[in-house]
Amino acid sequence: MAMHNFEELEVWKRSSRLAVSVLELIDPVKLYALRDQMARSCISVPSNIAEGAERDSDREFRRFLAIAKGSAGELRTQLYVGQRAGVFTSETATPLIQEAREISSMIEGLRKSLRGPGFMGLFLSFF
Repeated sequence: MAMHNFEELEVWKRSSRLAVSVLELIDPVKLYALRDQMARSCISVPSNIAEGAERDSDREFRRFLAIAKGSAGELRTQLYVGQRAGVFTSETATPLIQEAREISSMIEGLRKSLRGPGFMGLFLSFF
């Protein structure tokens, strides 16, 4: 059975903080297509983690985690594109790309843990 305390998941906390950082970064961006896509993808990561956690089965939770992981990859791509297009500096984009990469790894670890024991070990500190 899926857990219902997504607020306690470290991956949800980190992805929520990443979303805030990205939203702050893109606020002044005039390239609206990039800004809007980045807003959607960064918000999608913690939102899908939360939605999956609220579902009634680990199978559904895993499915939503897969969607969240895809959104994290989409966000990394958008950061790379923005960097290469001169919208973001390397100093700004690189730490966000790294954080998105680590969050993707955490999501995959959580997905794998839902197939076996040890799920509660993934619940850590508060947001």
